Amino acid sequence: MKPRGIRNNNPGNIKYNGIAWKGLATPPSDGTFCIFETQHYGIRALARLLKNYNRHYGLRTIYSIINRFAPTTENKTAAYIDSVCKSTGYDPHELLDIDNPRIMLALVKAIIKHENGKQPYTDEELQKGIADA
Repeated sequence: MKPRGIRNNNPGNIKYNGIAWKGLATPPSDGTFCIFETQHYGIRALARLLKNYNRHYGLRTIYSIINRFAPTTENKTAAYIDSVCKSTGYDPHELLDIDNPRIMLALVKAIIKHENGKQPYTDEELQKGIADA
């Protein structure tokens, strides 16, 4: 069976909280997580969320992004940070240019892999979702 995030076309496992994300399915959630019509919309939502973290909260490090995205009340945040750092090659406190497509692609891929145990999308599929964010 596919991981929940892949089944829901929500590879970032974004929780449903009433936000009217572009491309939400009907019903919009599985009771906890958003369900998107296509993987494109789920990838787009993840990239948009990361961009919003930067623009609205000034989060520009893996440490700060993952602490907000995967808080310790729900996750093993330190292990998540380590996982993303190992996947991307960036230091947890290194300032990242979230608007750099190469950096955003690396972050999105690492988060998807951590959330689902695998990252099944091509770079082209990911880049299209990121560009639409």
